[in-house]
Amino acid sequence: MKKVEKKCAVEHAVALLGGKWKLPIIHSLVRKSPKRFKELEREINGITPTVLTTQLRVLESARLIKRDSFATVPPTVEYSLTELGQSITPMIHELERWGQFHQQHLEESI
Repeated sequence: MKKVEKKCAVEHAVALLGGKWKLPIIHSLVRKSPKRFKELEREINGITPTVLTTQLRVLESARLIKRDSFATVPPTVEYSLTELGQSITPMIHELERWGQFHQQHLEESI
């Protein structure tokens, strides 16, 4: 059996959620889930379809989101948070609160 090397929990989380797009995707799915691809694309400013596809696949492989396909014409695909992905919800809400706090602090210091 192969031994899995443990690393710092913060390093693990940053490696998993780091980058420009993963947290905005998760935040979008925390606000409302499930969502179709086009809904995500419209909601996340500046993301391209190619990048969105790539990031969704990465998050799916990390078991944070799930992809459900429906046999319709045209085919329908919806994305939602898995149970593991839903465990990020408190952190997302806290990041949102801190972001609002920081923006307000910057505005007051002008």
